[in-house]
Amino acid sequence: MSGHDSKYFSTTKKGEIPELKEELNSQYKDKRKDAVKKVIAAMTVGKDVSSLFTDVVNCMQTENLELKKLVYLYLINYAKSQPDLAILAVNTFVKDSQDPNPLIRALAVRTMGCIRVDKITEYLCDPLQRCLKDDDPYVRKTAAICVAKLYDINAELVEDRGFLEALKDLISDNNPMVVANAVAALAEIQDSSTRPIFEITSHTLSKLLTALNECTEWGQVFILDSLSRYKAADAREAENIVERVTPRLQHANCAVVLSAVKIILLQMELITSTDVVRNLCKKMAPPLVTLLSAEPEIQYVALRNINLIVQKRPTILAHEIKVFFCKYNDPIYVKMEKLEIMIKLASDRNIDQVLLEFKEYATEVDVDFVRKAVRAIGRCAIKLERAAERCISVLLELIKIKVNYVVQEAIIVIKDIFRRYPNTYESIIATLCESLDTLDEPEAKASMIWIIGEYAERIDNADELLESFLETFPEEPALVQLQLLTATVKLFLKKPTEGPQQMIQAVLNNATVETDNPDLRDRAYIYWRLLSTDPEAAKDVVLAEKPVISDDSNQLDSSLLDDLLANISTLSSVYHKPPEAFVSRVKTAPRADDEEFADTAETGYSESPSQGVDGASPSSSAGTSSNVPVKQPAAPAAPAPMPDLLGDLMGMDNSIVPVDEPTAPSGPPLPVLLPSTTGQGLQISAQLVRRDGQIFYDISFDNGTQAVLDGFMIQFNKNTFGLAAGGALQVSPLQPGTSARTLLPMVAFQNLSPGAPSSLLQVAVKNNQQPVWYFNDKIPMHAFFGEDGKMERTSFLEAWKSLPDDNEFSKEFPSSVISSVDAAVEHLAASNVFFIAKRKNSNKDVLYMSAKIPRGIPFLIELTAAVGVPGVKCAVKTPNKEMVALFFEAMESLLK
Repeated sequence: MSGHDSKYFSTTKKGEIPELKEELNSQYKDKRKDAVKKVIAAMTVGKDVSSLFTDVVNCMQTENLELKKLVYLYLINYAKSQPDLAILAVNTFVKDSQDPNPLIRALAVRTMGCIRVDKITEYLCDPLQRCLKDDDPYVRKTAAICVAKLYDINAELVEDRGFLEALKDLISDNNPMVVANAVAALAEIQDSSTRPIFEITSHTLSKLLTALNECTEWGQVFILDSLSRYKAADAREAENIVERVTPRLQHANCAVVLSAVKIILLQMELITSTDVVRNLCKKMAPPLVTLLSAEPEIQYVALRNINLIVQKRPTILAHEIKVFFCKYNDPIYVKMEKLEIMIKLASDRNIDQVLLEFKEYATEVDVDFVRKAVRAIGRCAIKLERAAERCISVLLELIKIKVNYVVQEAIIVIKDIFRRYPNTYESIIATLCESLDTLDEPEAKASMIWIIGEYAERIDNADELLESFLETFPEEPALVQLQLLTATVKLFLKKPTEGPQQMIQAVLNNATVETDNPDLRDRAYIYWRLLSTDPEAAKDVVLAEKPVISDDSNQLDSSLLDDLLANISTLSSVYHKPPEAFVSRVKTAPRADDEEFADTAETGYSESPSQGVDGASPSSSAGTSSNVPVKQPAAPAAPAPMPDLLGDLMGMDNSIVPVDEPTAPSGPPLPVLLPSTTGQGLQISAQLVRRDGQIFYDISFDNGTQAVLDGFMIQFNKNTFGLAAGGALQVSPLQPGTSARTLLPMVAFQNLSPGAPSSLLQVAVKNNQQPVWYFNDKIPMHAFFGEDGKMERTSFLEAWKSLPDDNEFSKEFPSSVISSVDAAVEHLAASNVFFIAKRKNSNKDVLYMSAKIPRGIPFLIELTAAVGVPGVKCAVKTPNKEMVALFFEAMESLLK
């Protein structure tokens, strides 16, 4: 619709539907056209205009292309809920597929492909067969994509009617766009099929290479991506492919450039001539450099791809390191990627330039970037032996600036440099010891303690330095405690005088009797046994030669790197994970039959298996475009964010994350959330539960209808904890009068809603036989209490004191009763609320407990109650005030 069509959205009349009905049946063409626009406008804003189906369909008989498009749009949206009425439109579709106007022929076949109704699919075959051989290339290219859609609905039908052969014939078409669409359709069908369907032969290879020169940019991407799967027979064929593809490196579209780079890299493996390889490396450098002048999002994607390329072929960009120098206005995610690539490209020839840059970055304001820059200097020292001394002098200069976090990061990397070059740079230890007082980060403390222990014989006051750390031993993090323990043992073995003897006694005592950490305790007992039985053996164990650490700048395993390079210009090369790690191509499950649900761009319902045909969604393959505007990549392998359930829901995707199927649950009856009176005979009961550290949705379906219900799917609206389905909803077809109960694995923090925290969970469930059912559930916060929520007494006291008074809240639970303290403690522990201490206050018991929710948010709890008397007072201190109301709800339900 054009800009001035906004008036169609602004109607507020009461009798809107009857009025529209009248206008749709008007004898005047313009009035009918306006009425259809109003209907589409109403449909767009979420109003139900399905009752006008017959009236809108009557407007299909028109020569006006704009009106026809609008009616077709309406049909796609409502055909699913009105399949019988949609059949009325079939004759018009079939007629339109033979219209003299090629645009109308293409429109008819495209729309029939989008209407996922089996009865209509039967009528689609003949028009589709005609359109695949149409004289007009626009109709042929539209029909090619329609075959892929039809394969998704009914794979057997496509194979039986010979559509796959027709598609393969289109690869020889004289129109390059038809070739590109045929390739795209075959590639998509191949993705959703378990057997080979689309194999490029040397004959089709030349046809695709010819079409490449005349295609649009996205046509070129489709063809290049398909060509990347072709393995050349010999070096000569590989050189021929590369020669034909190289001109694409000059293309303006980044996706085309990266797809061309991918093919050249893959074919270079077969090319034996070093001159040809060297020449190709030269040709690839300028287009890759050009990608870095695009906007930041494209730069980021380019950098993630370049990161892989330089690990395989560093020579391509060896002379271009300057383009990776960070600009002051680069976003942080671009700067971080540039740093990684600079480390990989650093060499003896350019290290001075690189160090000057890193040194400058280390004085910037962004703390994370500064840390990464300091660490980068250390990694260059480990990578380049001849440059190590220069790297160390830069690190020492940075330490002298006395910026706390710079000093700490420098100490961490110097420890690694000592490991890499033993007995070479230890003269700087005295300078490092001057910074001892400023260390407050566990990793920096642990590194400094390791240095003191390792070189105790060269440090005169090593015992004093370690003693300063020992005063706070019980409060230190485990990482620091372990290093302190080992360093003290090393000191004792190297200088077995009176001071270290007393220290070792104190440390071993602390690490065995006073700690709950099994790693620390076990290590301390091993040292104790070694020292008390055979001190010489202890020396051999504790002071043994350490293996020299190596350069880790090319961290990826070579087979994984090859896999990622084969997926350049897709999401795989941005995430640096193989596609199967974050995409599930469901080969044998049916695609969801409902176009009304999730937004096409995002993963929608988790679907349950039912009898169906091969089919996987187009969007289940990793994206083709390299210029997806991706910022920092998300943590992988979690389902994509769910669309807004309550918006205009169209399209469907079934790329779901496979999860080990949980055992069928049993247990007490679940709360009824959708009574059978509301669900037309279907009753749904459910609640969130925690089992073995994982959250599940325990859900039960009771079929009180007269029909078999199947194809169950579920979707959760955005919510405070970002809960979303973590796998398929495992519900077999449900016979009348039977029920089924299942555990659906959930993932958290995928689907977050903005605004104040709320325990509301909005759920939508559908099956193949009924409309969508929406219902509300409550999120019990205690399902998020982690198994790591137990605090030691000292930690609890310190945390309580460190939190300000306005972080303390209390609430009375008048109907709660604690009949036995032990039983209450045991009951709460089952929900990961852990007992810490108890005291008496007159005739009441005061219990101190702790719990923790993900992302490390602790709750320090004080429960006050008289045994057997109704009324419990719950006080809580937590750094996250916003969650307190939900916390009290959870505690009240646990204490009922």
